[in-house]
Amino acid sequence: MIPILTVETDKGQERNMGIYRCNGAAALLVLLLLTSGAARAAEGYEVDWAQVHAETLEYYTHLLRIDTTNPPGNETKAAAYVKSVLDREGIPAQLFALEPARANLVARLKGNGSKKPILVMGHTDTVGVQREKWSVDPFGAIRKDGFIYGRGAQDDKDNLTASLMVMLLLKRANVKLDRDVIFLAEAGEEGTSQVGIDFMVDQHWPEIEAEYALAEGGYVSARNGNVRFVEITTTEKVPRGIRLLAHGTSGHGSRPRPDNAVVRLAAAVAKFASWQPPLRLNDTTRTYFERLATISPVEDAWRYSHISDTEKAPQIDRYFAEHELGHHSMLRTSISPTMMKAGFRTNVIPSEAEAFLDVRTLPDEDMEQLLAQIKHVIADSNVEVAPTSRSRPAGAPSRIDSEMFQALERVQQRMFPGAITLPSMLTGATDTAQLRARGVQAYGFGPIVDESDGGIGGAHADDERLAEASIHKLVEFLWYSVVEVAASHN
Repeated sequence: MIPILTVETDKGQERNMGIYRCNGAAALLVLLLLTSGAARAAEGYEVDWAQVHAETLEYYTHLLRIDTTNPPGNETKAAAYVKSVLDREGIPAQLFALEPARANLVARLKGNGSKKPILVMGHTDTVGVQREKWSVDPFGAIRKDGFIYGRGAQDDKDNLTASLMVMLLLKRANVKLDRDVIFLAEAGEEGTSQVGIDFMVDQHWPEIEAEYALAEGGYVSARNGNVRFVEITTTEKVPRGIRLLAHGTSGHGSRPRPDNAVVRLAAAVAKFASWQPPLRLNDTTRTYFERLATISPVEDAWRYSHISDTEKAPQIDRYFAEHELGHHSMLRTSISPTMMKAGFRTNVIPSEAEAFLDVRTLPDEDMEQLLAQIKHVIADSNVEVAPTSRSRPAGAPSRIDSEMFQALERVQQRMFPGAITLPSMLTGATDTAQLRARGVQAYGFGPIVDESDGGIGGAHADDERLAEASIHKLVEFLWYSVVEVAASHN
């Protein structure tokens, strides 16, 4: 149950924009109820959102109760459920599986072909859980205090449900389409993309080929119920792995050696506490900070608007490293030591010691040059530096002057007047990387997350949860965005 609240009107400019403040999940629900009328029916297609909300919750909670923890995944269970819903509506859907238990689903609504398709997608797998650390059953879809709890609540069964609902609404409203609308419910996003997006891109590309794609990656930021901005990811950093292998002479632990491999490795790893690749803006991050400055307090706005100032940048960078880690990472290729391994007995000096660096490169990073920089910083010829993995490909950032991005901005203005749209570079990674590498203009969007919740129950966290009202607005946002670019205007 949502508690009854006393809501006070904020004074000044925010009052004129119709923004109200209260606290917690209930505050978010109050705001969304107040703003729901602001989103006019796109292109004349009316939607009874009250009726849609009940149906959305039915599908969302059902999907949360299907355990698709990866590993092993078992995503076919979720794909089969989604297919049963689509089948009832007469929407053709197919399953594509590299492994029988790990199927991907593709459904398509045909347009007149005058424009290239749009792809909406969500992944059916989730990361694992430590059940003893959850306050509720992680696969129970528990509704409590205005939230729905469950593994996958934010990553990514919310987007999955929204994509499913949009397909149903398009079919029921008999929306006339200039583009095919394709729905991909993909397997394996959480670290096993060979059964999911890689399989679909490599072996079934015609089934999902599109001009635009909408998927996970962004979010809507609220503060005490006040939506401040809609973050749309247009690019993301590329995950790379680097292995450091230090060599030395083995010996008895009672006789310290100057060429101790563990000491060499520790010295090499310690270099990354004081050195990171230099700050570098791209079109997405430059626009992100320029726009963020317009809605930020004076001191923050000063920093965001002076990042490209060569004299002030070092001071700003140090502040970000201490107070805004996300922004610090967004501005550069980042390097984080994550694992070290050495030795087999406490009294034996090993001849080798190794460490692993989690490197997230900017999309256009020159890896050969980066490796040379790292070797120069370590400055020890007895420490090998070698790449270990490249789990996702690099691709050009999606454009912020495209028809799709402009449509996303219009939907933001319609649904959340007074907020702004921020193009952003994700510091993590999603399966839109494989799409961008094939030339698709892919954009990440997501649910409303309120800062007042303190980051509790986020993606991959214990007690992962989403405000109940957020799943409804996510469906609306995707609906309006798809209709903006896919519906016929004749």
